[in-house]
Amino acid sequence: MKLKLIIGGIVIIAAIVFGALSFVESNVEYMDFSKAITSNKKVQVKGVWMKDKESSFNAESREFSFYMKDDNGVEQRVIFKGAKPNNFEIADALVIKGKFDDGIFRATEILTKCPSKYDVKQGESSKPM
Repeated sequence: MKLKLIIGGIVIIAAIVFGALSFVESNVEYMDFSKAITSNKKVQVKGVWMKDKESSFNAESREFSFYMKDDNGVEQRVIFKGAKPNNFEIADALVIKGKFDDGIFRATEILTKCPSKYDVKQGESSKPM
């Protein structure tokens, strides 16, 4: 009977430790590029893709490189290990997760915010006809 209680206690403690570690790892703070460069942890940065600057995909290293401007107007080169997201060109805004390495933001995730089909465009009426 005591052995069952000990094993049960160990399983419960292991589950709590695993849950806490998962929460800490998934809790990624939003910041701009100027704050992210001094942070040594994984962060999220919101901004827009700089369409007029170079973007490319290196098939050999499987990296997508582009420039992004954060909400404070700071431009930064971003390298993402993976292919360009399908809806990247039509995105209104980007949220990238990652951290700085040698002056380059190394993204581990790219989240795109695409325009809603329900948004009223200039010159259109919001009332149904």
